[in-house]
Amino acid sequence: MNIANSPAVSAVASASPSDSVQILLLRKALQSQAQNAAAMLQALPQQPQLATEGSVGTHINTFA
Repeated sequence: MNIANSPAVSAVASASPSDSVQILLLRKALQSQAQNAAAMLQALPQQPQLATEGSVGTHINTFA
């Protein structure tokens, strides 16, 4: 996630040095959260394959 393109972040970043430190910490926190989210998505089990043959799960009943 790139927050540098946000006008609000650009305005705050030019305010003072302490604000710049806070922006840096925010970026690091967002990067850490993004890495954790990616790791959690990688840890999810794979979805089972759909049936491709036989009578169960391969036919659709279209009667209303």
